[in-house]
Amino acid sequence: MKQLILLISVLFLFQKNAEQPAFEDYSQNIPGTPLTIGMIAIDGGSFQMGSDMESIEAPIHEVNLYPFWMAKHETTWDLYRLYMERNVDANQEVIPHNSEVKIKVDAVSRATTPYVDMSFGMGTDGYPAIGMTQLAASKFCEWLSAMTGNFYRLPTEAEWEYAARAGSYGNYSFKSEDTLSEYAWYEENSAEVYHQVGMKKPNPWGLYDMHGNVAEWTLDKLDAYHPDIVNNPWQVPTKTYPRVVRGGSWQDSAEDLRSAARRGSDKSWKKRDPQIPKSKWWHTDAPFVGFRIVRPLKTPTEAEQKKYWGYTD
Repeated sequence: MKQLILLISVLFLFQKNAEQPAFEDYSQNIPGTPLTIGMIAIDGGSFQMGSDMESIEAPIHEVNLYPFWMAKHETTWDLYRLYMERNVDANQEVIPHNSEVKIKVDAVSRATTPYVDMSFGMGTDGYPAIGMTQLAASKFCEWLSAMTGNFYRLPTEAEWEYAARAGSYGNYSFKSEDTLSEYAWYEENSAEVYHQVGMKKPNPWGLYDMHGNVAEWTLDKLDAYHPDIVNNPWQVPTKTYPRVVRGGSWQDSAEDLRSAARRGSDKSWKKRDPQIPKSKWWHTDAPFVGFRIVRPLKTPTEAEQKKYWGYTD
């Protein structure tokens, strides 16, 4: 009897380990295309979030995070156009029983075609996708999840800062602001345009353009921090504005590129949108905003997945 129990236990552990993804860097291929997304494994841990430089960044407080993968680069137009055009949907992976996501790709909402060139002539091949709303960025994550069977979403604000700091404690993930131009595109060196992803040095954890190039959407609303929420904090939005973007952009000063710097979205980001009501997909006046994706090691429930992707009750 003891031997039978031991055998059952071993088989259970084997099955559990087989279903748990190996926690290491990997490349996510996009079915039906030669495109891939490099994903960096970020170990969980604790860090001091925030700063004392701006009131909205205070107080400095301790946060604990579970492990997750984060995209090596900001999401490019090459990838985002696949979601917009939906010509590769027929290549959706067969959904196995142990898949993290079990939805049909044709059930995912598609972003409407913008009425202007949302790259604003700055480039598309290898350049970061810009001007989408937080909802549109989240729906890309849902579409990618359906296509691959792996669960993807936007990072929480805490995850983003943790990854940007990469174990550092200062304003940036490197020691001296004098070397900022080696890591970031910003107002001093951008020539007033964004640039192809991955052209500057990565941070110590292998992530490119965390400072500058384009600011990046997170899942959170812009609000005062709640230091009492220590584990995996997420300030769930209840209104359209303001929601948090991080990292600063090609338009911004060095100060706006700091790891702790926060910025909230604003209705003025749709000022030139002639539609009534204004588009829920595009910020026609925010050519400085893009996003990158994450995948948590611990897969959320189906109900939690929908909440991350912007569904409301």
